[in-house]
Amino acid sequence: MSGENGQDEQHPDAPDGGAQGGEQLALIRDTVRKNRAKPRTWRGAALAEGLPVARVLVDKGLVHLDQYFDYAVPAAMDEEARPGVRVRVRFGARVVKGRREGGTLHDGFIVERRADTDFRGPLAPLAQVLSAEPVLTPALLALCRQVADRYAGSLADVVQLAVPPRMARAERDASPPPRSDPPMPAPGSWERYATGPAYLAALARGDTPRAVWLALPGPHWPGELATAMATALAAGRGALAVLPDGRAAARVDQALTALLGEGRHVLLTADAGPEERYRRWLAVSRGTVKAVVGTRAAMFAPVADLGLVALWDDGDSSHAEQHAPQPHAREVLLLRAREERTAFLLGGVTSTVEGAQLVESGWALPLAASRAQVRAAAPLIRTVSDADQARDEAARAARLPSLAWQVTRDALTRGPVLVQVPRRGYLPKLACDRCREPARCAACAGPLELRDQSGTPVCGWCGRPAADWHCAECGGTRLRARVVGARRTAEELGRVFPSVPVRASGRDTVLASVGDAPALVVATPGAEPVADGPGYAAALLLDGWALLNRPDLRAGEEALRRWALAAALVRPAAEQGTVVVLAEPTLRPVQALVRWDPAGHALRELSERAELRFPPVARMASVIGSPAAIADVVDTLRLPPGADLLGPVPLPSGPGARERRGRGGGQGERGGAPAQGDREPRERLLIRVPPGSGAALAAALKEARVARAARGAAEPALMRMDPLDIG
Repeated sequence: MSGENGQDEQHPDAPDGGAQGGEQLALIRDTVRKNRAKPRTWRGAALAEGLPVARVLVDKGLVHLDQYFDYAVPAAMDEEARPGVRVRVRFGARVVKGRREGGTLHDGFIVERRADTDFRGPLAPLAQVLSAEPVLTPALLALCRQVADRYAGSLADVVQLAVPPRMARAERDASPPPRSDPPMPAPGSWERYATGPAYLAALARGDTPRAVWLALPGPHWPGELATAMATALAAGRGALAVLPDGRAAARVDQALTALLGEGRHVLLTADAGPEERYRRWLAVSRGTVKAVVGTRAAMFAPVADLGLVALWDDGDSSHAEQHAPQPHAREVLLLRAREERTAFLLGGVTSTVEGAQLVESGWALPLAASRAQVRAAAPLIRTVSDADQARDEAARAARLPSLAWQVTRDALTRGPVLVQVPRRGYLPKLACDRCREPARCAACAGPLELRDQSGTPVCGWCGRPAADWHCAECGGTRLRARVVGARRTAEELGRVFPSVPVRASGRDTVLASVGDAPALVVATPGAEPVADGPGYAAALLLDGWALLNRPDLRAGEEALRRWALAAALVRPAAEQGTVVVLAEPTLRPVQALVRWDPAGHALRELSERAELRFPPVARMASVIGSPAAIADVVDTLRLPPGADLLGPVPLPSGPGARERRGRGGGQGERGGAPAQGDREPRERLLIRVPPGSGAALAAALKEARVARAARGAAEPALMRMDPLDIG
């Protein structure tokens, strides 16, 4: 532990050891009273009696300063300067004639009040107590420390994710009074699952059951998740559910309100706005509300007496935090379940490989319905292969194979039809009509695309029009679509079915729901609205190859997840609900969809990952930077035994590759992205360690970051534990 100077005054003493008793306390009082350097408003102020030292987590976010700093507590701040409150301190001050002078003001949190310090220089006093609200509780601080260690990050970065920004007006408002425990709810539709009632009974007893829940298709899962949360509340414990987006969270919020009434839970999403969201967060922190439904940031919600943590659809990329150190909600909730001894529920209409690993290891039990229940709830799945489309005149004329056209025509007599298109826009990607070579810009080699009906292709990177384009391979001048976007699909379907309204849902406008009247709903993956009533009469899943051919380890898993989420919105086969997927029927993800067997697909993927030593069986880290930066990191790293270095390999250039190249705040030496242009050559190195060595790899990665920051490495490097995209 060091004092406030933030310079070179480091000591080998352990953070909680080396107490000097009365002699050390006398030294503190002597140095602070006689040689103190305080902000002007505190000149001559007396030192607090009893516990004159505050140990502070300074919000610097620098990995080489990932430690606590000791400050003196003026007597006037003694009552307010409690552990967990926000304070302002001077950092970087220098000792001048026994006084602290200069330094810059930074926010921080008091983590402990002490009678002594192991820092032997004069301590600077706290500059200000910003709020008397103890927002950083010991349990939340311990969780943040664990997350920082797991992801090789700094504690200050994680605390910034866990504690929302202060809103003074919200703090002044009183939180609602705590409510009594609600009555025990009935199992309801949980009885469709063989072990569903038993899981709820264990929750009601206050046990800690852990399950990977494969939800049946249909509209019942929000109510089932709400029932599990209500059961935990009825047992006198808290409940937390994390959803991938605001629309899914709103469905669970509505179901929980219908089950329990108003005031027993809060919804933590960005839609509420900063002040209202902080007001709701304070109600949880103060213990007046014991149930939380929210999106990714809610994974840190300080629920009192937590009894259940639940995560829905953990394969959704929204669960991965974009700011350093980029923790995943699933891993954070697993940490909370282990450390806080809570029940755990990982749910979805499909299963990820990580979920399958939890079941295979015996840590969690499967919670699934019988095959008879699956057949009763799932729609009929039909496939159209590429060969079928090539022989089909209708597919070339209107982009709909004959089977899809017939299913759509029949379904529109009964209700709405969902059309899932894997790309937004008009014609996002173009190719030569003669040789099928991708069409690229002559200036920057970026991909050409059509954004509107003008007919002039433009570059997706630099935006230059390419009216006089010709193919560099064969000299052709005609273009064809490689992937047709959602807007173009909606336009074509409107011509085929002129009497039916066409609605679009995508990045610009995401619809939460649509009515039960006949309509064509064109949506990109993840933006599919829920249909009122019994659900969609049919669904068309177009361009399956665009999802399956992604150069990513999770391409098959992700394609199945997106298809299944859309198909789950369709009526059961007994009610003539039909899904047509345009993909090669022999492929494993397509077969898993046809049989509605996502758990079997996840188990087979897990088996292959184990043979190849890929995540989640092995832990991985990625390092992205220039060749010189990669070489420097390799020289600095002290890797655990059994570590493998894979690469480095060049990364693709251009704006379309920013996600793979570290977009979103990977961990450089200062926790942010390197200040390099997008077009500079970059490389990526993967580091793989055997099972059980993940903690050692994270420690080595953090040590390397500290070493590079301490010596001021010229070439920045992005380091990340457990990257989602490894190619």
